[in-house]
Amino acid sequence: MPRTFIVVLLLAGGVVAAPPQVTAERATDPSPVEPAAPEAQPEKPKVRELGDGKFAVGLVTFEQKTGHIDFPAEVNMVDGLLEYAIVHQDGKIHEALLLTKTNPLHLNLALKLLRYQASPELFPVLDEDYRSTGKFPEVSAEIKAAARVEILVTWKKSDGSKGTASLNDWISSTATEAPIPATPWIYGGSYIFNGVFQAERSGDIAAIFTTNSALFNYPGKGHLDDEIWIPTPKRIPPAGTRVTVTIKPATPRTGKTKPPTD
Repeated sequence: MPRTFIVVLLLAGGVVAAPPQVTAERATDPSPVEPAAPEAQPEKPKVRELGDGKFAVGLVTFEQKTGHIDFPAEVNMVDGLLEYAIVHQDGKIHEALLLTKTNPLHLNLALKLLRYQASPELFPVLDEDYRSTGKFPEVSAEIKAAARVEILVTWKKSDGSKGTASLNDWISSTATEAPIPATPWIYGGSYIFNGVFQAERSGDIAAIFTTNSALFNYPGKGHLDDEIWIPTPKRIPPAGTRVTVTIKPATPRTGKTKPPTD
């Protein structure tokens, strides 16, 4: 029987506390934001050992050697404007390509245990009034490399065969009328505000329109535009199709990460 590990709750993706900045657009928006009310701390998630260097937490499974992370999702939209690639089922599903029952907290915990590094490079530094300074944080090349991931989807086709695609292939820009380039996504890790992990609160997992509450953001051309993203016609299976999402390092790992500990 697999052992069960109780792990320290790893919430912050490189940012322990942050101002009420929600999107890149918010960085230049002086409108006041009501602070989130403190919420009760959830029970610490349990990481289960599956054997052969594989572990699970909630619906998330992950592999120590490769750094691969898998979780279930389903196709949510096949047309219409998108701002998000993946959201929790209680999140912004009206503008998301995929939805999932996976808890963003569990996904972030797996990322932390596999030693992914969160990079804040997409978000301008704010002044004491939470306004953009126009400057961006300096991030080392090592952290940038450790923050970059590929996102893949696999599913069962109508003929019973297995389909595999890059998530990028399922998202198109109306500006280019083509799928977005195979640019790695950036793990930003979301942030904690008033003791609340914002990815869990918002349900934001992977954002196309840059949003710092999301765990991942697309950094390619147009990432600050929220009116040009659509599902790629004819490449996406029907709405409701169940898929497996795989997160993997953009650069394959050569060494092992440390296994989860008590």
